[in-house]
Amino acid sequence: MTQDKRIRVLLAKPGLDGHDQGAKVVVRAMMDAGFEVIYTGLRQTPEQVARIALEEDVDVIALSSLAGSHLPFCRKLKGLLEANELGDKLWMIGGNLPKQDHEQLRELGFKGIFPTGSRLDAITAYVRENVR
Repeated sequence: MTQDKRIRVLLAKPGLDGHDQGAKVVVRAMMDAGFEVIYTGLRQTPEQVARIALEEDVDVIALSSLAGSHLPFCRKLKGLLEANELGDKLWMIGGNLPKQDHEQLRELGFKGIFPTGSRLDAITAYVRENVR
């Protein structure tokens, strides 16, 4: 990533998850770190996330999930992201993510996994170090 181009992050709230306070805290931390952040708001479908990621030409596709439906959502989103040639973007997910799901999320392509309680500086540092 060149120094003159800001990292563009899409942060989405998937499915029926109605809690977004944590996502808003992460959005603010990313903005404070100098990233350009597109926040979708609540109740996004995989199709909406993929469309917004493509239209906004983002570097990072990040999800905030607390409702427990992260695996089926991510399975569907993976196909849509790949179909739209977004497989080279950094895929991340944070929230209520049981440890036993982490390997499946990695296998789906979500390299950045940040369970509830992750440090904000760790999240922003991860983005900086991993955006291509």
